[in-house]
Amino acid sequence: MSDGFTDIALPVAPASAVTADQVTHGPSIPPQQRILLYSAAEWEGFIEEWAHFALKGLYVQVQRFTGAGDRGIDIAGFADAQKLLGAWDNYQCKRFLGHAIYPSEAWPEIGKILWHSFNKEYRAPRRYYFVAPHGVGTTLASLLANPPKLKKALIENWDKSVRHAITDKQEVPLEGAFLAYVEAFDFSIFDAKTGLQVIEGHRQCPCHSSRFGGGLPSRPAADKPPAAIAPAESRYVAQLLSAYADHKKEAVPDVNALKAWPKLDSHFGRQREAFYHAESLRVFARDSVPAGTFESLQDDIHTGVVDVCDDDHADAYERVKQVTQAARGLHLTSNALLTCSKPKDRDGICHQLANEDRLLWMKS
Repeated sequence: MSDGFTDIALPVAPASAVTADQVTHGPSIPPQQRILLYSAAEWEGFIEEWAHFALKGLYVQVQRFTGAGDRGIDIAGFADAQKLLGAWDNYQCKRFLGHAIYPSEAWPEIGKILWHSFNKEYRAPRRYYFVAPHGVGTTLASLLANPPKLKKALIENWDKSVRHAITDKQEVPLEGAFLAYVEAFDFSIFDAKTGLQVIEGHRQCPCHSSRFGGGLPSRPAADKPPAAIAPAESRYVAQLLSAYADHKKEAVPDVNALKAWPKLDSHFGRQREAFYHAESLRVFARDSVPAGTFESLQDDIHTGVVDVCDDDHADAYERVKQVTQAARGLHLTSNALLTCSKPKDRDGICHQLANEDRLLWMKS
């Protein structure tokens, strides 16, 4: 006899084991979903990053306009030094909860550009893009693809949606010289960017990984040191030559003198390779992570080895070896560059620090 209850099947086990990262942070959220959670200010900041880094070849400067009195400009990309009086493009950031931009929401923004350029507060932009997390709706997209229809629809909706929305100081009727200006205006400048277009371009930004995760891009191989000592190497090289001289108790006037001591000559070659490895990491960091990340790694390594550097050692060469060994053994966990750095980078960072006299091999 049944008791009226039915066993509930256990959930199906996942196809693969759950990782520690999943347990700590939960499932990853794709960028196209994450941007839907941005506030209006976060969205503008995201678009400013995208325009500054992904479009940097197009502009001499990217500027964000915020607050009241922005005259319809959110993110401006200036193609020349004339800025708003020269060639420029506008990226209008619109964020509406749960929906794409409707025509009624676009009309006041287009109206502002028309009114303020008519009054010569700025030159009309070359291009004007609506950028929104949900994009533009089907109706607005159709109008943007047909400039004459866009102009006609704006004029038809002016009194309802624009006349009272351009400025809180006055109504702006569409008449007289201003009407003639609008009718002659090139409406083909108005267009839209999709969220996916912006995300794809944003991958070029150093802050992309910190916004969306997914790890850093592959790091290119480091350059080999040139045969001749570069000016940028002069200080750490001079420090190393002094350390070798202290070890041998005789002058080491230049790198050629190291040929007399194969062991020191080999050591010197490894240190130069390490320095160029660290320099390649510096360049990689500039293009892949937020500003200051590499300098933070330098500071962490300096903190970890400075006491070793200040200790007593048999000679300065021994100090160099003990400091670089200590750098390789440091337990660092927080810097984003640790996922793509190598032990040789840490040796090289020690020599970068010596290049700046933050580490001194010879003690007075």
